[in-house]
Amino acid sequence: MPRPRQPGRHRRPEPLAAPEGAPALLLAVPGAPGTATRSLADEVVSIARSELPGLDARIGYLDGDDSEFPTLQSVLTRAAEERTARYEQARAAGVDAPRPEGPVAVVVPLLAGPDSALLRRLRQAVMDSKIAAELTDVLGPHPLLAEALHVRLSEAGLARADRARLFTVATAADGIILASVGGDEAVQAAGITGMLLAARLAVPVMAAALDQEGAIAATAEQLRTSGSQHLALAPYLIGPELDDGLLDAAAKEAGCSAADALGAYPAIGKLALSKYMTALGITPQQSTGAPVR
Repeated sequence: MPRPRQPGRHRRPEPLAAPEGAPALLLAVPGAPGTATRSLADEVVSIARSELPGLDARIGYLDGDDSEFPTLQSVLTRAAEERTARYEQARAAGVDAPRPEGPVAVVVPLLAGPDSALLRRLRQAVMDSKIAAELTDVLGPHPLLAEALHVRLSEAGLARADRARLFTVATAADGIILASVGGDEAVQAAGITGMLLAARLAVPVMAAALDQEGAIAATAEQLRTSGSQHLALAPYLIGPELDDGLLDAAAKEAGCSAADALGAYPAIGKLALSKYMTALGITPQQSTGAPVR
């Protein structure tokens, strides 16, 4: 007969699920909407849902058209209407349900780093909706983004992969330009993740702004002057916020190859969920007692 499950230090934690009636996670997508952007956003929220079963995850576009690509305001309005309808249905069925309070949604910007212009528009969109919602910080800086940058560079043949795979690249870069958009604040934030990336690759990493004329070329020259000969451009960007042609122009300006944007790397979905959980005070359950050795 199998032994009954006993509580104790070796017991695994119960799987975490979204609390009943919890606000929606609204992924706020910047940039011009399109098929590729929608596919990326769908994958990000799919990752978040897989990490937290029962999560109500939705997508709103900063520049949506309320048809194929719903705006933030319309998504917030619909979420509020659905919450009210659930409450009224419960009351009609004789259930003594409490009136819903607190935010209807937690709005998470799909941005790796700060962009004051985009964030100002996001805040205004939330205010214009007149719906109670909480806007979180952007996803970075974070060690998981350094990991994502490393992977994108290795996929492009511009960096060695992790030690576990024992893979080397003869053309690996000996200097990395970490490209961001959003001005000086974005460059400073990218620089923090850049230090983590430099520790992973053991090569110098310098952040520069794609949207500041001459910044990429000046950073490339600084790296070459300090001894780096084979440079690589790593976008500290998820993708939708990047204007078409800007990355290619920057790589040409620096005279080097560029890796892809971060895209729907799994860490992006996990970080979006982490921002949501932090805003609501949800923490993963931990096993009790000493770890199993």
